[in-house]
This record gives sequence, structure tokens and C-alpha cells, in this order.
Amino acid sequence: MNLRDKLRSLLVRVYARRVEGHLDHAQVPKHIGVIMDGNRRWAKAAGSTTAQGHRAGADKIEEFLGWCDETDVEVVTLWLLSTDNFDRPKEELVPLLGIIEDVVRSLAADGRWRVHHVGALDLLPSQMQSVLKDAEETTAHVKGILVNVAIGYGGRQEIADAVRSMLLDAQEKGTSMEDLADSVDVDLIGRHLYTSDQPDPDLVIRTSGEQRLSGFMLWQTAHSEYYFCEVFWPAFRKVDFLRALRDYAARHRRYGG
Repeated sequence: MNLRDKLRSLLVRVYARRVEGHLDHAQVPKHIGVIMDGNRRWAKAAGSTTAQGHRAGADKIEEFLGWCDETDVEVVTLWLLSTDNFDRPKEELVPLLGIIEDVVRSLAADGRWRVHHVGALDLLPSQMQSVLKDAEETTAHVKGILVNVAIGYGGRQEIADAVRSMLLDAQEKGTSMEDLADSVDVDLIGRHLYTSDQPDPDLVIRTSGEQRLSGFMLWQTAHSEYYFCEVFWPAFRKVDFLRALRDYAARHRRYGG
């Protein structure tokens, strides 16, 4: 690292401490969703392989959760693999699935996080299903941040699965279609989502400069604030995170009022 880069790094750290010092923890979002975008573009810019980009993105997760822990965030949802990602070439998808399995194992072994899978479990390879189930079971007692790992996740798929679950539940209870139709409301559907009994995201961060939802938590983010960051996910810094929190705290959430 040359002198110019060292100076820039020092200034960023000083600035980050200043932003953190003015952060009001009472206004920190309790649930943050993260669309971790830009691994492949980061790798291309760095002259690395796609797999190395995904690995760099995976390595950023533990650091990010540490920042969340320091600022009293209670729930984090990490979008690791969408249903659309299954259309990627096999030579990219297979290594990516292995990296994601490593992420889940690492989160479970850390001891600070309670891991919960959100997504269509039946779409995933049997080995990954086992890894996810083991992670949930071994961390069920943990009191730290609840980390939702969105794997095989799609917003429309989640809503379809919620409706299916609601219908099957009604059938099991012997509820008629007429009675079910009369009872359907927002709360009933919400109880059948992957994130049942969890607070909706207050803030959703998307990296890489893209400004779209891409199907992320379509139901739960109806009133969420969004923060779009130009930096690619592997290069996401604590100062970027703190800026997102500062931006969130400065907004007046009216919830349609």
C-alpha cells in the first residue's frame, strides 16, 4: 500500500469513527435486509475469477454481522441465493453452492448468531438442506442476532408458498373454503411467510449501484426504507454501513400517513 492509499484509509477510519460517534442507537433499524450484489463485477474489476468474487463476498458477511452487533441490530436477512440463480451455468453454480454451505456452517459455528433459513427448501440439493437444518438446530438456543439466510429465495415464490401453506392448514383443520375466504387478511397470510413471527425489515441495503428490489421480501418490505450503495459487496466498508444507518435515522417514516 502506497502513502496515498494509507492516507486515504486513515481518513476513512477517522470519518467512520466520527459518524459512529454521532449515531443514535435508539434510531438504529432493528431488522436489516441485505441484497449482497456485485461479487462477479468486483471479481472482474480485480482480475479474479467469479468463484473468488463469491468467496470474497462470503468473507464480508462475518465482518458485516459484527458491525450489526455493535449497533444493536436484532435481525439480519442475507440474500445469498435467489431462485433465479439456479439458471446460472453449472460451472458457476456448483462452486457457489459450496461457498454458501461454508457460510452457513461458519455462521452456526461462530456461536453469536441464531441461523434461520428462508426460502424454498425443496429446491435445494439434499446436502445443503442438511446443512441448513443442522445450523438451525445447533443455534436455536443462541440469544444473539437472528440471521435469516435467504437461500433458494424469491419474493413471489414466498407468497405462493404462504398461500399454499394457508390452504393446506385450512384443509387439515377442516375449514371450508367459504370460511377461509372470510378469514383471509394480511395477518393470516403473514403468519405463513418464511419470516412468520419476525419484525419486517426497517432498512434494506443493496450494494453495487443497482436500484431495484429483484423480488426481495416483496411482502415484508412494503414500508421498509431502502439504501442503495454504489460499492460492490466484497468492498463494502464499515463507513458505508454507518452511512446507511445515518441515512435511515434522518428519514421520517410515515407508513402512508
